[in-house]
Parts: sequence; C-alpha cells; structure tokens
Amino acid sequence: MMPSPSASDHDQPVSASTPRDIRAALVGEEVAHFDREYRRAMADAAESLDLSGVVSMLKRWQRIAWSTQDDPDAHRHMLACADKLNAGGDVTAEPWRQTKARLGL
Repeated sequence: MMPSPSASDHDQPVSASTPRDIRAALVGEEVAHFDREYRRAMADAAESLDLSGVVSMLKRWQRIAWSTQDDPDAHRHMLACADKLNAGGDVTAEPWRQTKARLGL
C-alpha cells in the first residue's frame, strides 16, 4: 500500500515529467551535467534508501527544462553569457529601471 501524498510541496512528485523528458528538453552541455548528477543521485539513493535527493535534483532540473522550453534561444543566450562571465569576460546589460520600463513594469 502506498502512502497518501503530503500536502507539503516539498513532498510532491516532480510531475508527469520523467527524467527522460527533462533530459530531452536540455541543451548543450546541460545534458552531460544532468546525466552525471542523475547517476550520482541514483547511486546515493541506492545506498541510503532515500529518494529525497533524487526528487530534489529532478525538481531543480525540471525548472531548467521549463526555462529551456519556454524560450530556447533566450536560454542558450543566458548560458553563453554565464560562460563569458565565468571566463572573466563582460556582457552587455541594462539598468534595472530600463528593463522594468521595457517590460512595462
């Protein structure tokens, strides 16, 4: 008999998405990062008999997959900017006030 789901968001299932669905939505190096982290989380779960780390990892990657699916080009641009910043480069930015005005906020 399976326990009834908790009302807490922390205990809710990831969703109907499977690890395969999440992985398929990722781009570039994210796929390899997901694969490594998924294997590590599953190995840890096998040792500890605790799936909470796997669920947490899948929820985090699901948000990344949603971001990618929402606007793949913007997501790729964000990744390129992050790589450039991590390498010590500069990226074009605009003041928050200008961004809010552009977005109508």
